[in-house]
Amino acid sequence: MRELDVLLTRYLEQDYRQAAPCDRAAFGRILDLQDPEIFGYLLGRTVPEDVSLHHVIARIRRVED
Repeated sequence: MRELDVLLTRYLEQDYRQAAPCDRAAFGRILDLQDPEIFGYLLGRTVPEDVSLHHVIARIRRVED
């Protein structure tokens, strides 16, 4: 999905370099998910059970704003 590419690229450009190693690892796990699942998280339709994923998703959503 093109929309996901835009959001994830913004996070990479603006936050990834300064992110803690655990957040970088969580971002890698997010990339392993299926696009519809990531999209649901980013739209706030669903919430990841993994707290570290939830934290990075929240950061990605803030970068979008």
